[in-house]
Amino acid sequence: MNNLLKDSEKITSLYAKHINPGLAKLISFAGFGVEQRGEGCYVYDQDGKKYLDLLGSYGVFALGHRHPKVTEAVKNQLDILPLSTKVFFNQTQAELAQKLSELTNHLLTYTFFSNSGAEAVEAALKFAKIGTKRNKLISTKGGYHGKTLGSLSVTGREKFRTPFEPLLSGIEFAPFGDIAALEKIIDSNTAAVIIEVVQGEGGIHVAPEGYFKSLRELCTKFGTYLIIDEVQTGVGRTGTFFGYEQEGITPDIITLAKALGGGVMPIGATMGTKEVWEKVFAENPLVHTSTFGGNPLACRAALATIEVIEKENLLDAVVQKGSKFIKGLNQIQEQFPRILKEVRGRGLMCGVEFSVPDSAELTIVQLLKRGVLAAYTLNNPFVIRIEPPFTIEESDIDFALNAIHDSVEEVQSLLQSIGVI
Repeated sequence: MNNLLKDSEKITSLYAKHINPGLAKLISFAGFGVEQRGEGCYVYDQDGKKYLDLLGSYGVFALGHRHPKVTEAVKNQLDILPLSTKVFFNQTQAELAQKLSELTNHLLTYTFFSNSGAEAVEAALKFAKIGTKRNKLISTKGGYHGKTLGSLSVTGREKFRTPFEPLLSGIEFAPFGDIAALEKIIDSNTAAVIIEVVQGEGGIHVAPEGYFKSLRELCTKFGTYLIIDEVQTGVGRTGTFFGYEQEGITPDIITLAKALGGGVMPIGATMGTKEVWEKVFAENPLVHTSTFGGNPLACRAALATIEVIEKENLLDAVVQKGSKFIKGLNQIQEQFPRILKEVRGRGLMCGVEFSVPDSAELTIVQLLKRGVLAAYTLNNPFVIRIEPPFTIEESDIDFALNAIHDSVEEVQSLLQSIGVI
């Protein structure tokens, strides 16, 4: 145990010296130690303490940590061909592209593979510009699409955008869920509207009924591409494989990442219709490429992930378990209305909004003490996100809800004792 303690102190020091001093202070202040291993729905620290993972690396661990079927598939591929030459045809990439097309009922026929959500968004923005020969892009306030230059340009929070300006030109933002606001700014010069089905980092916001159908009609009217960012909502998080399915629409382009690699390999994907691909790649098939995108290890992990979701009926599980979480969280909100404002979500993508500044952060610390990992949404620090693995057990949900209840209760008592509420 003493050796583990020394190793922990050394790792913290290395973070401060060689990675990010501010991040090292933040992690230490919050009380997080050094992660040693993960298994199923749990993560273990340097002391062997286990934590129920409700954060899931912001949606990556849809199948939990080290799902045996995904890890086995990757290990087998490692012994055959880990990376691609990029000049031969590659079997795993072809099979994954076919499978993803099937999952859209072949409405989005083609896929470009990358390594992350931000890369998938970068590709989508480039495809929209070259496909429409237009420059203007529309996004939503509070929306989150990544922190590379292009994806940051359409991310709707000034805190992250301002230090890197000037960003891409021709970007406009509308409030999420407000179709009238979009009608005022979309025009024949608009290349694309990029939007999440459920705003993740914006605070787990679900659009009003009919919003996406109206948006689809609006984009069609102006010849504008509709890009649905499914980096967080895709691969089953909301109860269908793609979140857009529940809206009764077909986008022109979608982006995937996070859960697609099964919590074992990083992978991003940008999917589009035949019409989009013809405009993007007809003249130059190498107009957009990625050295490591579509590598055999990542594609094999994604194929195994999809197989697990289908064979274990995990989409149904997401709906049932998500309903249990939402119901339990609403009951907690009713007990503590002084600091809890609202519960929102779809499937196993839930958010709890606090009404008192810093109360979400304090609750996260209290959850950590009780063996539960959670975090607030990046663009809205008043909201704690709940994104557990699809494989979470009913008993773990009960444990999580009890921990949330007790943590909120303690935070409310603290705030009362210092006169904040």
